[in-house]
Amino acid sequence: MGPDEGAGAGAGAGGEGAAGGSGKATRASVRAQVRADAARASGRYAEERVAYAIAQGCTTKLLLVERVIARLSLAGLAYALPALAACTGHRETAVTDGAPTLEMLVANDPETLDPRYVTDAIGMRTTRLIHAGLTRTDPSSLRPMPYLAESFRWDSPLILDVTLRKDLRFHSGAPFTAEDVVATLTAFGSPAVASRHAATVEPISSAVAVGPYELTITLRRPHASLLADFDLPILRHDQAESPPDPTGATLDGLGPFEIERTERGEVLLRPAHYGAMPENRDRSPARSLPLHRVALRTVHDENARALRLYSGRADIVQSGISPTLLPALEGTSGLTLATTPGANLTYIVCRVDKGPLAHVDLRRAISLAIDRKTITSALFSGRATPASSLLPEGHWAAPVERSPVSFDPAGARSVVATLPDPPVRLTLLTSTDRLRITVARTIAEELGEVGLDVEVVPLELGTLLARLNAGEFDLASLQLPELTEPNVLRVFLHSAYVPPNGSNRGRVTDREVDQWLEKGDGAMDEAARADAYGHLEARIQDQLFIIPLWHEDQVAVVSETAREYRPSPEGRWLGLVEVR
Repeated sequence: MGPDEGAGAGAGAGGEGAAGGSGKATRASVRAQVRADAARASGRYAEERVAYAIAQGCTTKLLLVERVIARLSLAGLAYALPALAACTGHRETAVTDGAPTLEMLVANDPETLDPRYVTDAIGMRTTRLIHAGLTRTDPSSLRPMPYLAESFRWDSPLILDVTLRKDLRFHSGAPFTAEDVVATLTAFGSPAVASRHAATVEPISSAVAVGPYELTITLRRPHASLLADFDLPILRHDQAESPPDPTGATLDGLGPFEIERTERGEVLLRPAHYGAMPENRDRSPARSLPLHRVALRTVHDENARALRLYSGRADIVQSGISPTLLPALEGTSGLTLATTPGANLTYIVCRVDKGPLAHVDLRRAISLAIDRKTITSALFSGRATPASSLLPEGHWAAPVERSPVSFDPAGARSVVATLPDPPVRLTLLTSTDRLRITVARTIAEELGEVGLDVEVVPLELGTLLARLNAGEFDLASLQLPELTEPNVLRVFLHSAYVPPNGSNRGRVTDREVDQWLEKGDGAMDEAARADAYGHLEARIQDQLFIIPLWHEDQVAVVSETAREYRPSPEGRWLGLVEVR
C-alpha cells in the first residue's frame, strides 16, 4: 500500500476561491477584482524589494529576496520573478567526490527513513530510492512487475513460488538471498517489531527458503494483490528485526541510492555501488549506476521553493508548485515541465453513519453542486481530470464505459429544498496547504449557492487525521496519493476498517461494498477482479459514500541538468536514476 492518505500534495495556491452563480455574478466579480488589485499591488511591492536587494549586490540579495518572497501571494510572486533575471543564473551543478549533486525540493522532512515504520509520502518515496522490493509498479500498466524477483509462479491460489535475481548484493556487498526475504516478511509481521505495515503480510501463513534464490510462500486465504504488496522493502536478514532507526543509516539497502548524510532539512543520497536498478523507459537494462548524488532539501514555503528553482539553486520540484504559478516558471532560467497523468484520487469523504450526511440525497446534492470541470481548469490550470470513477482512466480495473459526473446546481438546489431536515451548517475539513484551502472555499461557495451553509476548517495534517479518525467532521477533502492497486480501497471503504482498525473514516458499513471488495481481493483472475471493482464503482456512484472529484497530474519543474527526469503516475522518484 502507498503512503497514508492526506489532504493533497504540497502545491498551494494563494487567495480565496470564488464560484459564480445565478444572482451572485456582481458580488463574485467585485471579489475577483479586489483580489486581482491586491495581487498586482503585492507584485509591485515585490519588484521594489527585489530591486533593492539587487542593489545590495549578489552576495546578500538572495537572503533578503527569500524573506520577501515568502510573504507574497502566488500572483505577487509571478510578478516578482522576472526581476530576478538581472542577477541570477543557473548554478554550476555541485560536485562532491566526482559525482555531481541534483537538488530536489520537498515540502516536509520525512518522518522516518526506517522502511518498517514509514507511512508519510516523503518518507515512502525516499526509502524506495534506498531500498527495493520483490516487485515495483510498471509505470505504463500500473501492474506489479518483478524487481528483486526474477519470476513468480502460482502452484495454487494459496501457494506462490518465487525465484530471485542472482546478480544482486546489498549496499555493503553482502549477498542477497532467499534468507533475507523470509526474515523480512517475518519481521514485518512480528508483534515485537510492530511495523506499521504488518497488515500487508497478514495474509501470509509461511515463507520458506527452498534454496539460495528460491522460496515458497503459503497464504492463509487467496489474496490477489500479493504481488503488488511485494513492493515492501527487503532488509538484510540480520537487520530485519533490529531496533528502529529513524535515520535509516544503519539499514543495508538494495535500492539504487544509499544514505550519505541525514540532518534536519536535508537528506543526501549517493549512488550505490551495489543494488537493484530499475529498467529505463525503453525497457533496456539500466545503463549504469546513477550518475548523480541527490540532495533532498526541505523548503516548507512554496514561494521559497519557486525562488530557489528560478535562481538556479535547485533542479527538481515534483507536485510542490501551484498550477497557477507554473506558467511563470516554465521556460525561464532553463526550467521545463515534466508531466504525467496521476494514479491518484482527490475526493470528499462524508460521515455517513450518522448526522445529516447519513442521507444519500444530501450526498447526491453535494456532488451535483460541485463544478469539477471549472475547478480543474481554473485552479489546476487543466492539469487534473474530473473523476468519473474511483480509478483513473487507463487503469486495468477502471470501468470501460465512463460518463462525466453531472454538474447540476439547479437539481442540487431542488434536492436540498425537499430535505425533511436540512442541516444548519456543515464543516468541510482540509489541510493548511493554500491550494487545498482555495479549492475547499470554492466548493463551499458552490454548496452555498444551492442552500448549504459550509464552514471550511483548515488543519495541520496530524490534527486533520486525528479529527477524521475520531469522527469529528461532516465532510473532508482528501487525496489517495497512490491508487495503483485497487485493493487499497478496502482500507478506506470496508466495514472492517473503521478507525482504529483502518482508514474507513466515513464509517461506511455497506454489505454490497464489502462483498465486491472481498471478491476483488480473493479472485486470482484479472478479468474477474476488474468485474468486481466495476460493481464496486457502480455501488459508490449510486450511494456516494465518498464523492470522487478529480485525478491530479504529476507535474515536476526541472532544470536543464535534470531535463531527463520524468515523474511516475504514482508519484515515486525512481526517475532520478535516469537523469544522466
